[in-house]
Amino acid sequence: MKLLAIVGQTASGKSDLGVYLAKKFNGEVISADSRQVYKGLNLASGKITKKEMEGIPHHLIDIISSKSTYTVAQYQKTAIETIKKIQIPFLVGGSPFYVYSVVDNLNFPEIKANPTLRKQLEKLNTETLLKRLKKLDPERVKSIETKNKRRLIRALEIIYATGRPVPKQPASTPLFQTLLIGIKTDTKDLQKRITKRLDIRLEKGMVAEIEKLHALGVSYKRLEELGLEAKYIALYLQGKLSKEEMEEQLLTAIVKFSKRQLTWFSKDKRIHWITQRKEAENLVRKFLRQ
Repeated sequence: MKLLAIVGQTASGKSDLGVYLAKKFNGEVISADSRQVYKGLNLASGKITKKEMEGIPHHLIDIISSKSTYTVAQYQKTAIETIKKIQIPFLVGGSPFYVYSVVDNLNFPEIKANPTLRKQLEKLNTETLLKRLKKLDPERVKSIETKNKRRLIRALEIIYATGRPVPKQPASTPLFQTLLIGIKTDTKDLQKRITKRLDIRLEKGMVAEIEKLHALGVSYKRLEELGLEAKYIALYLQGKLSKEEMEEQLLTAIVKFSKRQLTWFSKDKRIHWITQRKEAENLVRKFLRQ
């Protein structure tokens, strides 16, 4: 079975390209974003709107409460099941671990939560956790959200339980024949787009969105685990950052995250990097004819 994957940095235009290609080839989109699975996290995750979908079916968006946790192993299982039901599937997203869990059929050990270990690790700050992970699994550090304490703890939990790094090798032969398309962007242009995108989301009410989630019972601790935007806004709402500090630190964190995305994807020589939609369209047409 053939799978088309569109990857790239945040704000590079992956969602738009996914819709464009899905319309051209009568396809459907499967999101590969670690935060867009959560309900209510719309502006904060840069979630595509119904209008922007232009009638194209999108899957694995808004599938779980923001109070709950959703692992990459759970995502992989659901994504694979979903893809098998679609004639022309487009996997679209910028979360490397989610993308490759499907593309490379990564093997995830069934490691249950260890409450005692988690309690011990919770006492450590993110810098200390990151230092430990760097020593034990330097490759994972390149793709993980380095300020996301929950993800750092989970990565360490797997390592301590198995005695080896988080798996990066296929469990077996990949399930799909995949064409990987990456959106190539100019660094300065991308930073401008990131800045503009953040300004627009703040203007549209991203702070109010996080306030609402908290009012609905999502703890500040949980919000801080839900990615950069939710984290920094939660810190602002708790009075730990001023509005100016929140916006400045959030922008810096997003730019750094985009650089980590590029570092990860740049290692994959299978990716066809494009700058124009027509290039992607030609690649897809040729791939589907093979």
